[in-house]
Amino acid sequence: MKKLTFVAAMAIAAATMISCGNSTPKANLKTDVDTMSYAIGLAQSNGLKEYLVDRMSIDTTYMNDFIKGLNDGANAGDNKKKAAYYAGIQIGQQIANQMIVGINREAFGDDSTKTISLKNFMAGFVAGTTGKGQKMTMDQATQTAQAKMQQIKTETAMKEFGPNKTAGEKFLADNAKKADVKTLKSGVQYKVIKVGSGAMPKDTSMVKVHYEGKTIDGQVFDSSYERKDPVTLRANQVIKGFTDALVHMPVGSVWEVYIPQDLAYGERQQGKIKPFSALIFKVELLGIEK
Repeated sequence: MKKLTFVAAMAIAAATMISCGNSTPKANLKTDVDTMSYAIGLAQSNGLKEYLVDRMSIDTTYMNDFIKGLNDGANAGDNKKKAAYYAGIQIGQQIANQMIVGINREAFGDDSTKTISLKNFMAGFVAGTTGKGQKMTMDQATQTAQAKMQQIKTETAMKEFGPNKTAGEKFLADNAKKADVKTLKSGVQYKVIKVGSGAMPKDTSMVKVHYEGKTIDGQVFDSSYERKDPVTLRANQVIKGFTDALVHMPVGSVWEVYIPQDLAYGERQQGKIKPFSALIFKVELLGIEK
């Protein structure tokens, strides 16, 4: 799960401001200090309206309410009680408009009918902020959040893309029965198109390959052959199933490789590749760079 951070609030320099309630302060530039104060205030507001709209989702219909809050904050001075309250308001808004929205999107995708529990989120957030009443340690919270997020994402994806998993499992089960198809310990299957006689790379080796990837229905999603440009990559920096095939291939080999979905992209969508898709690659190992 991605680490969530607060959006830093834009700092607004307040020079000298009289108490104004809901109204916009009236400029009165009688002295150099007055003029300087006004100029600083104006300069510091550069881009603020765009920030309010784009980053804080403020509706400009309610700018008078923003000005009221702005005046209240500026006139609070160093009143620590008010400062704490205003900080709570600001972070609470960020939780509602940014954090919860982002978490829901990560957990439930485009399903707008699903949401996490705001009540429980806030219970955990307040416990962590105050250090009181925590039901788990911070490390436990991080691990639990990651594990539960992964579980929920998988369950969400399964509801829509479960048939891909079923189709892939059937394809691999049938494919494994073919006389010219072999299966590695990991579950990756392969058929030798051309026998190579060179060295076999390690998972840390830089290798030069030509490849074509397609889904089990024959849709090509990537091909170095089409680009007429072999790829140099580290063997362990691709999907696990691809790595497993590479480290069993002698240089000069051409294999057709069949990769189960859990050794490919699993519940993630990757470009044209739908979640839980088993993949087929034609892989030509041209050489080991180092």
